[in-house]
Amino acid sequence: MAASFLPLLLLLVFPLGSDCFGLKGCKFDAIFQFGDSLADTGNLIRENPATPFSHLPYGKTFFKKATGRCSNGLLMVDYFALSAGLPLVNPYLKKKASFTHGVNFAVAGSTALPLDVLAQNNISSPVTNTSLSKQLDWMRSHLNTICSNKTDCTKKLKHALFFMGEIGGNDYNYALFEGKTVTQVKDMVPRVVQTIIDATKRVISYGATRVIIPGHFSMGCLPIYLTGFQTNDSTAYDEFHCLKDFNELANYHNSKLKQAIKLLKKENRNVIITYGDYYNALFWVFRHASLLGFDRTLLHKSCCGMGGDYSFNVMQICGFPRVPVCSDPDKHISWDGIHLTQKTYQIMAHRLIHDVAPEFHCGN
Repeated sequence: MAASFLPLLLLLVFPLGSDCFGLKGCKFDAIFQFGDSLADTGNLIRENPATPFSHLPYGKTFFKKATGRCSNGLLMVDYFALSAGLPLVNPYLKKKASFTHGVNFAVAGSTALPLDVLAQNNISSPVTNTSLSKQLDWMRSHLNTICSNKTDCTKKLKHALFFMGEIGGNDYNYALFEGKTVTQVKDMVPRVVQTIIDATKRVISYGATRVIIPGHFSMGCLPIYLTGFQTNDSTAYDEFHCLKDFNELANYHNSKLKQAIKLLKKENRNVIITYGDYYNALFWVFRHASLLGFDRTLLHKSCCGMGGDYSFNVMQICGFPRVPVCSDPDKHISWDGIHLTQKTYQIMAHRLIHDVAPEFHCGN
């Protein structure tokens, strides 16, 4: 039975240099990315050069140096750019970079909610002060340098692809690891979702016509959660040894986000707005891990990290001195316990491209 699935799996993970399910037919001429560490291509390391993401082993597989990407290589936004036939999108804070084909405003550690709103709920943002609202301000500043007026902006953004996230995951991460319960964090979801929708409305007002709004990963499958909330209660885990409560939280966020997107689409019938199903894309990797070449004994272990059942210790994270790196990242789903490996991102990007390309009427 497994062998019969192999052709399909190979098709879905075929190198994105091919035309299979590609985005070239969409004729995107730029990508604008908002979000956090799942998409940051170098903004945080310019805000804070001391971050572990600013040096090897980050970037070791593809770039042979650290670029600020929180992985051993490329991220999903990079694979979207390659599939669209565009250069990799430069980070906004790389001031002498070319922004001819878009800008990446994402910052690792960013939250959807502003810091003062989080502080009202006794939640801190320890990595960066750049929330989604500041990323939107960056975009407004960027547009002021390239557009002569609103009509000019609308024309220049007509063929661009916008990624509104993933964002909001850190709002929940910080809250949970600072002692909030899952029930308390669920109460944050409507406000986080509304913040994402308001941000999308803002880029639409600038002239965006094609937008992907991603949902959250299955967070209960990540080593940081499996370590931080480890329990002897076997009923807390699902068939893939992921923590049910945290995946349920991610699903709750995603369901509220999809409801909000449905309404937003009705209000903006001339704009193509689609949901990016990051949750099921990652779950698909877990479900077919062996056929995809991952080592089933390493599915929940970090490639770069040390300690415990999941090779993750918050006091000895990847990038710290003497923290080991595995010999073959392609056997691992998780890169550093928090973020994923290049191979995982590649497979997820393929599935997402396959899903969204028809919605953008590519090739029509």
